Amino acid sequence: EMNKITIYSAKSIITMNPANPFATHVAVRDGLILGAGSLEELAPWGAYELDERFSDKIITPGFVEAHAHVMEGATALMPYVGYFDRPLPDGSIAKGFQSYKALIQHLKDLHNSLADPTEPLITRGFDPIYFDGEERLTLKHLDEVSATRPIYMFHASGHLATANTAMLELDGVTRETQVEGVGRFADGALNGELREPSAMALCRTGYRAIQLANVTEAALRNFGASARNAGITTCTDLAGGLIIAPRAKTMWQTVTSEEDFPLRVAMYNIPAMPGLTADFSEVADKVLQLRDEATDKLCFPGVKLILDGSIQGFTAMIKEPGYITGEDHGQLLTVPDQLIDWLRPFHKAGINVHMHCNGNLTQDLAIETIEALLIEHPWLDHRHTITHAQLTTQAQLKKMHRLGICANFFANHIWYWGDQHFEFTVGPERANALEPCASALRERVPFALHSDAGVTPLGQLHTMWCAVNRLTPKGRILGEHEKITAQQALHAVTLGAAYQLHMDDHIGSIEAGKSADFAILNENPLQVEPVKIRDIKVWGTVLSGRVFEAAQPGSRED
Repeated sequence: EMNKITIYSAKSIITMNPANPFATHVAVRDGLILGAGSLEELAPWGAYELDERFSDKIITPGFVEAHAHVMEGATALMPYVGYFDRPLPDGSIAKGFQSYKALIQHLKDLHNSLADPTEPLITRGFDPIYFDGEERLTLKHLDEVSATRPIYMFHASGHLATANTAMLELDGVTRETQVEGVGRFADGALNGELREPSAMALCRTGYRAIQLANVTEAALRNFGASARNAGITTCTDLAGGLIIAPRAKTMWQTVTSEEDFPLRVAMYNIPAMPGLTADFSEVADKVLQLRDEATDKLCFPGVKLILDGSIQGFTAMIKEPGYITGEDHGQLLTVPDQLIDWLRPFHKAGINVHMHCNGNLTQDLAIETIEALLIEHPWLDHRHTITHAQLTTQAQLKKMHRLGICANFFANHIWYWGDQHFEFTVGPERANALEPCASALRERVPFALHSDAGVTPLGQLHTMWCAVNRLTPKGRILGEHEKITAQQALHAVTLGAAYQLHMDDHIGSIEAGKSADFAILNENPLQVEPVKIRDIKVWGTVLSGRVFEAAQPGSRED
């Protein structure tokens, strides 16, 4: 009802507004916040309805996830074969597989469950780096599952895949195929591993199925449900395809505009896939045109470029001394001399740019390019962002501060791959400096924390937990000196992320005039023991004043 005032009561409201940090009540009208304070302070707004269903809960600003992908929603549409257990949109849990024996048996069960003997088996979530002490999984393992059914395993990082012989044969990939990233045995024979899009796409049957699943209504609805379950009210799709595939626009507009869709989506379109190019001036014009079609729940702040691969896949570009063990497959996914020409149209048009840099060598390239653009075309509030920024050096942080560049740290890497980075990708010193949040605070670099879902599950309480505790599965504290406080981590997943998206004027904190976007939690993340932050249960969210209850573990949704 228009002009109706609802006042929500809570055990505590953490506003993230430094001028008014805590409250017990928040007043909402027409989806906007009138104010936060005591009931007595809010009563002068006029007749209200008191909603007490959160009186024993904690209200924070709705979490903002500034680096995720709608492919998180597609994860539930295909068999999951990852190492860690994974939450699904309906509240259930997909079990992980900690040994090749269990994994291969599961793949055999999946193979036997498919009635059509020619139907490809396509899975998500696998990563060979966890199986230390075992040889790297190849087509030989997958051929054990089936010598006739095509099998395509899309890795957790999104940067690699492994195919069996039948899949390679189906799509005509042979020993003579000369494309960077095609894995081989010592004798030159194909081993089934495909690194980065140029190689993964050779098996077009599997790769296309993965890409098509990401642009379905089912994936988008799952994306919204997973975000709601995690307390997220604004989430990016940081590989938006509306420039490349504009026919998907109607689907996005239709689904996000539905009243019961629980998420605000900030789409960052990819101007061109790695290895391809485009008329980026034309792309910039299209982004500006999309902005004219923005709605309350679908907006277009910027674009994203991918500069390299992944550290755990050994395809990230890393400064000297490089990787400590394992062959360096570092793949530069852009042309250094052309990057400034690619970025210029967006920068000149006032379009925010996020650049994927897992390695710090590409981070140097990104920083130098932005510096050159700022000399050409000063823009004092660009907020261009280095995303992932995993191995950022102290010198890079100092330069980022001077140039106004933001960092979006992939904090979940500390948990999901921290042990592997310590032991055999970059070694102890650099692993201890992974995701350097404390250093970013010291150097005054604006930063956020992200999950890169579906690489890791959506969940800002988990990214906070990683940044605060810096624990690995083997019990290491990975970088004691880069720990931050719960308050600092909460800022990173609310106002910090909103700032990078140029959206901090209307989301990210609970204050008068902003959207009534809240996360409803069972416990206070600023008061529980730091190691328990990720265990806090999310009751649900409020988006523009509309309440959405999370799917509870064990429940199923139709």
